[in-house]
Amino acid sequence: MADVQSIISKLKELYPDALCALDYQRDYELLISVRLSAQCTDARVNMVTPALFAKYSSLDAFAEADPADIEKMIHSCGFFHHKAKDIVAACRMIRDEFHGVVPDRMEDLLRIPGVGRKTANLILGDIFGKEAYVCDTHCIRITGLLGLTDGSKDPLKVEMQLREVIPPEESSDFCHRMVLHGRAVCIARRPNCAACALAPYCKHAQEKIP
Repeated sequence: MADVQSIISKLKELYPDALCALDYQRDYELLISVRLSAQCTDARVNMVTPALFAKYSSLDAFAEADPADIEKMIHSCGFFHHKAKDIVAACRMIRDEFHGVVPDRMEDLLRIPGVGRKTANLILGDIFGKEAYVCDTHCIRITGLLGLTDGSKDPLKVEMQLREVIPPEESSDFCHRMVLHGRAVCIARRPNCAACALAPYCKHAQEKIP
């Protein structure tokens, strides 16, 4: 088994500020931004949302919006038709069923249109400070290389495996740091093992050493 505590400690040294890469001010704005980030970069989402959040400056404004108008503003994020439809439906549900407040329970979050476990976990961790195992592509890939998981590409399976090895209080920050490390060093298709501070604790890196 990988040296979990050493990995967590080294990640804290490398990335002391374990922050979400998406820009937002309100809880529902994070939910919207995560929906927009599907098959899209966080950088692109952050270019689109300032104007979007300025035009629709409240939850009610989004709930009453015409999806076709939102589509025009989020077009560059891809899959704009489905995303716009989900954004309006999600905001209506939050307003009408959750009294205008993004819920803090996994089972409630998963009822919201466009919200899957990745989004729900991110909301729970970043908004409510709860345990949150956000299994995005970086987290899935790197935890497999490290040997923390069995290399599965199934997000739910990876999440369940991480719940067994990553302490709940470390979970949210750990997943954010996986994203940062995946962008900086352990890049998909060409992980820079020679320059990786996690190499001494990484199953993949150790197997590459003659």
